[in-house]
Amino acid sequence: MNNIMNIDGHKAVIVFDPEISMFRGEFIGLNGGADFYAADVKGLQREGAISLRVFLEACAANGIEPTKHFSGKFQARISPELHERAAHAAAARGVSMNRLLEEALAQEVAQAQPRKPLKPSKPESPARTRRALRS
Repeated sequence: MNNIMNIDGHKAVIVFDPEISMFRGEFIGLNGGADFYAADVKGLQREGAISLRVFLEACAANGIEPTKHFSGKFQARISPELHERAAHAAAARGVSMNRLLEEALAQEVAQAQPRKPLKPSKPESPARTRRALRS
């Protein structure tokens, strides 16, 4: 499992790299790559702050917006805040947004209707929906 560390208001995914016996941090939600390595938590905080500062300075010098803006759009419409949180959660688990959404929906549906098998359904036509509302 991956872990999230908050450094100066920015989130970084932390994983252990057994080949070099160090922890690696990579900031998420940025418009570019900013990573760092350290042997312990204190080192991660120090190196992460340095990496973030260098990244933000480079963005400012080049007129680049440093953070990604989440549109809130994929196959479902959700708030931009939820989209960002979902993206961070997926990154922390090492899965895609689609996988995270699929698992969350499957769990929610299973809890709501545990005995009914899941079947893909076709959306109802607006005319059919209006007829159902009239009756």
